[in-house]
Amino acid sequence: MRNLRKYISIVMLIGTVQICSAKLWLPSILSDNMVLQQESNVTIWGWSTATSDAITVKGSWNDVPVTTEAYQGVWSVSLPTPVAGGPYTVTIEGHEKLVINNVLIGEVWVASGQSNMEWTANSKIVNAEEEISNAKYPNIRFFHVERHLAQYPQDDTPGFWVECTPQTMADFSAIAYFFGRDIHIKTGLPIGLISSSWGGTPVETWIPEAVLSKDSELMEAAKKIEPKKWWPNESGWAYNAMIHPLVNFKIAGCIWYQGESNRQNATSYYKSFPLLIKSWREVWGNEFSFYFAQIAPFNYDAADALDAAIVRDAQLQTQLQVPKTGMAVTNDIGNLEDIHPKNKQEVGRRLALWALAKDYGVSSLEFSGPVYKTMEINKDKITLLFDHAGMGLMMKGKKLTDFTVAGPDRVFHPAKAKIVGQKVIVSAKNVKDPVAVRFAFTDTAQPNLYNAEGLPASAFRTDAWEFQE
Repeated sequence: MRNLRKYISIVMLIGTVQICSAKLWLPSILSDNMVLQQESNVTIWGWSTATSDAITVKGSWNDVPVTTEAYQGVWSVSLPTPVAGGPYTVTIEGHEKLVINNVLIGEVWVASGQSNMEWTANSKIVNAEEEISNAKYPNIRFFHVERHLAQYPQDDTPGFWVECTPQTMADFSAIAYFFGRDIHIKTGLPIGLISSSWGGTPVETWIPEAVLSKDSELMEAAKKIEPKKWWPNESGWAYNAMIHPLVNFKIAGCIWYQGESNRQNATSYYKSFPLLIKSWREVWGNEFSFYFAQIAPFNYDAADALDAAIVRDAQLQTQLQVPKTGMAVTNDIGNLEDIHPKNKQEVGRRLALWALAKDYGVSSLEFSGPVYKTMEINKDKITLLFDHAGMGLMMKGKKLTDFTVAGPDRVFHPAKAKIVGQKVIVSAKNVKDPVAVRFAFTDTAQPNLYNAEGLPASAFRTDAWEFQE
């Protein structure tokens, strides 16, 4: 009996030591200074080393506890959030107590892509010194995901939330900052920005490999991307490390700037880019808004090349065909000698126009430049009609540029074009029987067609002819 009592005491002591040493921890995205999506059910999750652990979570906005049990060391709860406000705290209690401080409730956006999205104010942008010094917005918060890769989807990523100050803004995505700043100023809402980009990356490395591998054509197209030692091209590897750890975190939407690296398999972008959007929405379980920048003109030293033009067309078709997407056109703010145009302010502003109009109810706001809608053929002339031309069309310069016309032979010739109200009429003296028009359909096109609100028209084509690889 004495030995039995001794044995029980030892077992109880071991159990007590295990309980006392049990560790409770959170993913890095749940940290001080974070922004939680307003008026939603956000997920608060983490891990515990205890074999059995009751976890209670509550936000100071209502102090209503939500309780769950850790299962095999993993736990999560759904926590209702109020309208925008703060700062608040979020308290998690199990075998130990964790408190997340200085939490705001507002709007959360993910910014991703390649180098133009990654580009910071410190990397030289227009008016950088003044922009940095003015970046004093404590209700804008940043979370930066460092470059890293993983062969398999990861549960966590290094990082932490910080308030927007001149010091933190200087090394954060400039486009993301200007996008968030415009929304914050116009709505007064707290804004959380998560930057997760890597210069040079093709779209395939941002798509879950399990999704991409189901499409044999896209897998074959991915092989055309030339490997580079300074950026990844393995399917899904950037997604695994830099996006998957975020998918439990509730967001309002994404902004995206990428496509230059997919010139090597440009025609596949018609499928791969919509697939990226679809796959992200599926893993988040939310058909959130997805706004993106059309790639800017640049001299790629490839005579008569259309690779970048094809990528731009794929981006336009994505906007036209995929719900809750929108495109910021950049053909007037590019630099043919610099693949990283310095005017990041305007890119951020144009992306923000979409969000303000579509997500935040700012009425009477034109958010897009002219988008080709349909055409009418009348003898040797073609009349083009546009969406987003309600107040009329305009040009900058003495005459419209970058229009071409083709006949049944599918050979395109330079065309004359003139604006008539909300329409453009085009013709080419070498084409007596026109059947198709293309606008700004080269890698280096810098056209000059705008709507009355000053937003540029996207490159487009009226034909659906296949491109030769």
